[in-house]
Amino acid sequence: MKSEGKLNRTESLAALQAGDTFDVLIVGGGATGLGAAVDAASRGHRVALVEAEDFAKGTSSRSTKLVHGGVRYLRQGNISLVLEALRERGRLARKAPHLVRDQSFVIPNYRWWEGPFYGIGMKVYDQLAGRLGLSPSRWLTKTETLERIPTIETEDLDGGVLYYDGQFDDARLAIHLAMTAATHGAVVINHCRCVGLVKSNGQISGARVRDAESGAEFEVKAKTVVNATGVFVDELRRVDQPETPPVIAVSQGIHVVLPRKFLPGDAAIMVPKTSDGRVLFAVPWHDRVVVGTTDTPLDKASIEPRALAEERDFVMEHARQYLSLDPTADDVLSVFAGLRPLVREAGAESTAALSRDHAILISESGLITVSGGKWTTYRKMAEDVIDHVETVGDLDEKPCVTVNLLIHGAGGENEDDTTSIDGYGTDADAIAALAASEVDGASRLHPSLPYETAEVIWHVRAEMARTVEDVLARRTRALLLDAKASIEAAPVVAAVMARELGRNDAWGAEQVRAYTALAQGYVFTHSSSMG
Repeated sequence: MKSEGKLNRTESLAALQAGDTFDVLIVGGGATGLGAAVDAASRGHRVALVEAEDFAKGTSSRSTKLVHGGVRYLRQGNISLVLEALRERGRLARKAPHLVRDQSFVIPNYRWWEGPFYGIGMKVYDQLAGRLGLSPSRWLTKTETLERIPTIETEDLDGGVLYYDGQFDDARLAIHLAMTAATHGAVVINHCRCVGLVKSNGQISGARVRDAESGAEFEVKAKTVVNATGVFVDELRRVDQPETPPVIAVSQGIHVVLPRKFLPGDAAIMVPKTSDGRVLFAVPWHDRVVVGTTDTPLDKASIEPRALAEERDFVMEHARQYLSLDPTADDVLSVFAGLRPLVREAGAESTAALSRDHAILISESGLITVSGGKWTTYRKMAEDVIDHVETVGDLDEKPCVTVNLLIHGAGGENEDDTTSIDGYGTDADAIAALAASEVDGASRLHPSLPYETAEVIWHVRAEMARTVEDVLARRTRALLLDAKASIEAAPVVAAVMARELGRNDAWGAEQVRAYTALAQGYVFTHSSSMG
């Protein structure tokens, strides 16, 4: 792969089909798999990663957009998880400043005892963060609370508690992790599905994969195989051992996205306990407001989960409860659902009580499965799983170097930008050059979206975007920022991609049809309780 980290699918496919043996083959291109690819490649191991759909297609693009220690885990007494997450929060902020930034939060207090109660709790949170902490928390008067959150509900408002955590763009971080892995020699590819495992003398020696674009199937040889498929890890475990019991319990969380007028200040709102026992956030993000989340147990996982009517009503009810300007269904720009891969525990009464800690399992045939965890702790998960890879694969033991390893794009001059090229870091200059040199490069994709044609060109040439969905859902965040506007932008994106990829008009028309069908599921629909 090219040293600058550009992703080239043709080159990756050729490298996978060359017949060489990799030290590790990672199945799954979300936070966990991409983190493991970066860790292993930066240690000097020969790494391949295959993703059935697109990088961060699943859970890893559907988070609350927070890099945080986990306030609710502090309340549960899981101090070790909070400590680990706070350490990783600080490290990620240093390694990817173009994608991670400090975010102030206010816990509004409506009873006299809430200020001291939550204030003391957040002081403990500060102390646990230690040297990697952000600004210290403090109590706010009612006036100070209103200055921070002018649209907070004022009836019975007593004051608030101010604290700080991290915010990020999850899908953009995933793309930059893929580029970081490529910089260190990893072969990464999307739209390439693992369809079977290969064994020699009862031990896994690789996998069969299918290229979604050509339909071709081929074998990838590897000394070890890592199952990092998130909510789908049990499916690959059953390919290895059909009778193996499930390790994952699936929980769904949804978010609604509102216009910025509902939270015009710089601070986010954190509601420490809702009626279902979860923490609820309203967070400024990309000039919108993300409100969530829920905790709904599901019987099975799906690649494109949908928000349930009761979940939408729950989030909207709480938004109206804490905001002086009550949002309606017509105000919602997008609604998205994500699935949590929670590690099963005997006796747990609900998914809200299940662990966000990660677990690593090794089967008799040597399949290494990593499950659970969350975005904030992805780096530590990766370190742990590659330590196991070295043992299982009898590889040379090499030290992990990712604690201080910069992520692709870090170090640029655009880290604090609020322009459309915010989040590209050191790639921003190349995109600006495309905007100046390419036909219509500086033209907007849609009046309601901040993105330009040059960005789409970059996504195809450097970030392995292969479908309109890849661009509008993950390379940009158009699907989440305004689902209807993204549908209207789809023909423009399809035309640019067809030109770049050498596709015909029929391909473009099918791309628009497929994307429109998908994006309609993100358009907020009225329910009986919403009016």
